[in-house]
Amino acid sequence: TGAISSLQRQLEIQQSQLRRIRSEKEMLQRQLREREDQLQAMSDKFCSLTEEQRKEEITAKMEEENRSLQQVVTEQESQLAEQNKLISELQETIARLRAEVGTSRRHILEQTQAQKEIQSQAEALQHTELQTRVALECISSKFERYRSKIIQATFSVEGSQNPSAELTDEEVLEAMQ
Repeated sequence: TGAISSLQRQLEIQQSQLRRIRSEKEMLQRQLREREDQLQAMSDKFCSLTEEQRKEEITAKMEEENRSLQQVVTEQESQLAEQNKLISELQETIARLRAEVGTSRRHILEQTQAQKEIQSQAEALQHTELQTRVALECISSKFERYRSKIIQATFSVEGSQNPSAELTDEEVLEAMQ
């Protein structure tokens, strides 16, 4: 009896599942028929459109695409004009900078030449200064010898006294007079 009751329960469960599946099948069949009806209605509607309406729709779409493309072309032309303007400005800047570089190079060359001339003049002045110092030393030496001779001649006269300290040029001149 346990096996029979177990089998009966299984039979009831399977019958319940069968009813549920049949119910779902009917619902799906209904949905399928509804969708077939909708599809048929859309198909009928689409077929009812005349060839002329299709051409109008295509023409409208093409006009819309043309407007869109014209807008893109206008934007790109505007960007191109801005880029050309920027390129022109950059070319002007490059030309100006090249001119400034040329001017700077000329100034540097002129300054270099002026520096060489000044250096040459400085070397000439140093040489002249050296010659002048040598001449001054020679003259100073001759002057000292001459002064010494004057002092000897002045104080070698009879009745004159030898100086006790170093004499200045004015004292020598007084003694000589």
